Parts: sequence; C-alpha cells; structure tokens
Amino acid sequence: MKIDLCICTFRRAHISETLRSVAKAQIPTDAALRVIVVDNDDTPSAQNRVADVAQETGLTVDYRHVPGSNISIARNAGLDAATGDWIAFLDDDEVVEPDWLIALVDRAQSTGADAVFGHSRAVYGPEAPAWMVDGDFHSQFAAPRGDLVETGHTCNALLRWDGAPWQQERFALERGRSGGEDTEYFFRLRKLGARYAIADRAIVREDVPSARQSLGWLLKRRFRIGQSYSAVAIGGGARARLFSTAMIKSAYCYLRALGAWPWMARRAFWLMRGTMHAGVCAGCIQLRQSDLYGNTVIAAPTQESTK
Repeated sequence: MKIDLCICTFRRAHISETLRSVAKAQIPTDAALRVIVVDNDDTPSAQNRVADVAQETGLTVDYRHVPGSNISIARNAGLDAATGDWIAFLDDDEVVEPDWLIALVDRAQSTGADAVFGHSRAVYGPEAPAWMVDGDFHSQFAAPRGDLVETGHTCNALLRWDGAPWQQERFALERGRSGGEDTEYFFRLRKLGARYAIADRAIVREDVPSARQSLGWLLKRRFRIGQSYSAVAIGGGARARLFSTAMIKSAYCYLRALGAWPWMARRAFWLMRGTMHAGVCAGCIQLRQSDLYGNTVIAAPTQESTK
C-alpha cells in the first residue's frame, strides 16, 4: 500500500513539528509513506525548514512551492502530485499520535470505506478562558448525521485514490480563500459514490493560539461552517427547504442561549449552534463568504518540486 500524505503550509514554522510527529508515527505493515508538502506562500519560505526536517528524520518528502494564498490551489497541487493508493491529509499546525495512521488504515480496511476521518483534539494553554476549556469548542470531532457520514475534513483524513472515480475532482477555487473547501469537496465525492467512516482512534492534536481564544472567533468559524454545510442542498427547492429548517433551528438555539445566559459555557454552546444554522441560511441564499486566506489569487501558479 502506497500512501501519500498531503500537508499544505502557509508561513507556519510549526510545519517542522508536524513533520517530526509524522516521522515518529507507526507505519502500517507493508505500507510505504511519502509526504507531499505544498507551500502556498508567495516565496518558498518553508523550503529550507522542510528540507532540514527531512534530512534529520529520514522522512521521504516531496516539497512543492505553489504560490497563490489560496488553500484550494495548494490542496489541488497535492492531489496533482499524488500517485499513491491512498491520500492522507493533515494541517500544518497539528501533531499526530503514534498510532494515528494505523488507526486510519485499520478503519478503512475493516469498513471498506473510501474515506475515513479522525478527530482533532485542541490543546489549550493556561491563558485560555475556563468556559472555553470546559466546552472544548476548538476540537474537531468527525461525526455522522444519524447513521450516515455525509462529508468530512482535511485536518485528519484518509482517502482512496488510485483508480477511484474521483481522481479528476479538485477542491473549488472559489472556496479557497473563505474556507469550507474540504466540506464541499467530500460532499461532491459522496455524490460520486464515495462511502465514509469515522476512525475514533485516529487522533491528532492542535495547540489553540491566543488569537483564537475568543467567542467572536468561534462564532465567525461556526457561521462559515454553516455556509459550507449548505453545499449539501442542490437546486432551488432543496436550498429553500434547508433554509426554512435552518432558520427555525437558529431561532430555537438563540432562545436557548438566552435561557443559559448566566452560564458562559452553555451560553456559548447555544450561540455557536444558532450561528452555525444562521450560516446555513446564508449559504442557502448564496451570500458571499468572508476571505480567511491570503490577499491574492494566482490563476496559473508555477510549481517547483524538490525531493
């Protein structure tokens, strides 16, 4: 089994720690791992850092400089470079548990799923507000909707690749600066027949920076998540139905938030849920999403590869 691990990076020194954790991870029997690092900065700012870690650890790394300040451009460059049987995905601010990859592969093999999604657990510093730690609002837990896993994320995933009917599918460029490109991508793959499962034992960890330790940041993120989720509704009729349902849910959640006002963690929980459903409404009427990544988009990026 050949596995290509795709990691996109943009001006984050933490990519070194991410790669070191991957180098220490257990590799499944009879599997070969190659890491594709796509640097989305205007200059190849991560090249030396990545090369140093590859030399230090012996990790097989294919570094690619693909400028554009657009995460979809970077993700697509990773897909273009992938030649493995499977593709794994990580973010450049995460570290993996030692059995992370084994857990993903085991789950894929035991279920026959085409993609499996693991969890990203937040690591809070001592300065983090108590209500935030209690609610653990920054962790990302892959979860089904009823008995069905509808979509997933690229912060911790494994996707069947070689010979799959979605090998020509790519992440949407118009979502590459606002986020939610992975949610829409996996929704689209499911329509092509992809079946998903959740790998509860596949864990990665992510430090929560101080800039994200506010209710405002969490609400903005939840609104964007809701906008991305609206991609499940195809056609005017489906969007209208989803809009109506999400509007009712949003109003209900905001009322619950009022009732929980004295308790910050509970209040934040309901505010975040209400805001997510409000984001679904915004997505259904196709309101423009806020840009989160970069300031420029390069339509035809150059590629420089060093192995």
